[in-house]
Parts: sequence; structure tokens; C-alpha cells
Amino acid sequence: GYTVVVTKSTVPVGTGDEVERIIREARPDAEFSVVSNPEFLREGAAIEDFKRPDRIVIGAEDERGARQAAELYRPLYLNASPVVTTSRRTAELTKYAANAFLALKITFINEMADLCEQVGGNVQEVARGIGLDNRIGGKFLHAGPGYGGSCFPKDTIALARTAQNHGSPLRLVETVVAVNEQRRTTMARKVVAACGGSVRGKRIAILGLTFKPNTDDMRDAPALAIIQALQDGGAEIVAYDPEGMENAKGMLDRVEYATDAYACASGADALVLVTEWDSFRALDLRRLKDARAGDIVVDLRNVYRPEDMAKRGFRYTSVGRPNAPTPA
Repeated sequence: GYTVVVTKSTVPVGTGDEVERIIREARPDAEFSVVSNPEFLREGAAIEDFKRPDRIVIGAEDERGARQAAELYRPLYLNASPVVTTSRRTAELTKYAANAFLALKITFINEMADLCEQVGGNVQEVARGIGLDNRIGGKFLHAGPGYGGSCFPKDTIALARTAQNHGSPLRLVETVVAVNEQRRTTMARKVVAACGGSVRGKRIAILGLTFKPNTDDMRDAPALAIIQALQDGGAEIVAYDPEGMENAKGMLDRVEYATDAYACASGADALVLVTEWDSFRALDLRRLKDARAGDIVVDLRNVYRPEDMAKRGFRYTSVGRPNAPTPA
């Protein structure tokens, strides 16, 4: 009988057409519709995002297929989730455009952070100042080591490649890809600078390995490139992550893994916070200070307040914020 074939994955524009062609070639007598229904679920919050979606995008070339796909979401209608019905190719492109725009916001605020460091500004206050504008919004305006994971890196590259192949290059997206790739090297240099210009022979503690909190996903995580750059500079690396260490072991060499954040920091010349897990936000700073041989902390997620770290006697470096002087 009549069948609706739904593509949930993020796929190059025109994939739905190819799926339809293959099915028609194999079953000329089949009665079916091919629908694009891209998912917008965040890792670590997938169930909540499914139950309360910002929007539901359904791309179909016939009304029957679109109606059948929309019916799947009927139990969510009490939440007034807007259903956006488009052509199939438009739906495929919408998913890429959404991820590319979010990647652009991350890259923009990271470059603003670099400028803040040069002129004495505070990137968190800049982000709040522009984020309160409803046309911009405050989400994804958090300076740090750049985006990673399974979606943004591959989707921005795929969208840029698609645009090039169709003779309509997206220069902005191409720049976002290039700037984000360079971001990891910039963060590694920040650690080296905080250590006096060299990390050779120094023990560097890394807190956080996954590309973001609440997942064990190590795909294209900024920590991978940062650790590699520090190792290339002669550093000895010890790391801790609440969920990602097993996956990290298959992707990193010559890394010692600790049992908790304090064990990781113990005896380290410098501590680098790469992923903003909630447990890292609530560390006992006095215990942390007592556990370490050095007093250097490089916070790549701006989790702590510079004045608090200075009072504790840390030589503290963050991203795009003025550093409070360490008391003598």
C-alpha cells in the first residue's frame, strides 16, 4: 500500500530526489512519497527537544506525503510547535542553513573575543549587550575554543562544497570553516603564553575532552587539536572528563587519564579547562589550589570570575576578558 519514506538525516540537497528515483526504478508500481523531515535535536537534550521542538520542518513534493508526516507530530500540537511545510529541497537546505548560521555566531563571538583582548574589552558583556537584541539573541554567543562535534564541522563544509558545485559560493561559510579550524591553534598558543612561552617538559592538566558537556562525543572536539599542539610543544598531558575518556583513548596518544578533576590537577604546572561540565563549575578552588604544583589556570570557557581566581592566588587567563591582577 501507500508508503511514506522519510529522511531524517542531514543530507546534501537533492538526496530526496535520488531516493525517489531509486525507489521508482526498483518498484515502478509503488505508491509512495519521499519526505524530508530534518531533525533539530541537540546532543544531551534530545528528548526535551523532541517533546518541545522550536519548529518541525516537513519537505514534500505532494500534499498527501506532507500531511502524513505532519500527523506523526500531532501529539505535540498542544505545545503549539509550528509546522513548516516546504518543498523537499528547501527542507534539506534549511537544516544546513540553520547549522551554518549557528556556527557563524560562535565564530563571530570568538573573533570579537580576540579583539576584546587587544582593546581591553569584555566579550561576555559584549555578548550580553548584543544578545538582548531580539533580532540577534543570546544563544551561541559564548567565546571559547570553537565548535566541534558531529554536525557543525561536517555541515558547514558540506554546505560550502554544495554551493561551490552549483557556482554560488558561500564565502561567509567558507571563512567560518577556516577561522574555526585555526581557533584550536590559537587556544593552544594561549596556553603556551600563559606558561611563559614554552610548555616543554611541563605537566599540563586538561579538564574536559568532549566537544560539549552532557555527551561522550569526541568527534572533532577542540580538545583533540589543543592536546596535540601542546604535545608537539613538548608538554606532558594528564586529562579528565566525566564521560568522554573511553572514546578519547582511541583518539589520543601519550595521555594520562585521571580519576577526577582534583587528581588531574595534582602536581600540574598548568590547568586548562576545555569543556564546561557543570561539575567543573563547582570545583572547590581552595582544594584545587592545594592540589597543584603550579598556579596557572587557563579557562577556555570563561567559567570562573577573574577576581575570584586572583583572590585564590591563581595566575588566571580566560578568553576575551581582562585578567584581574594576582595579589602579591
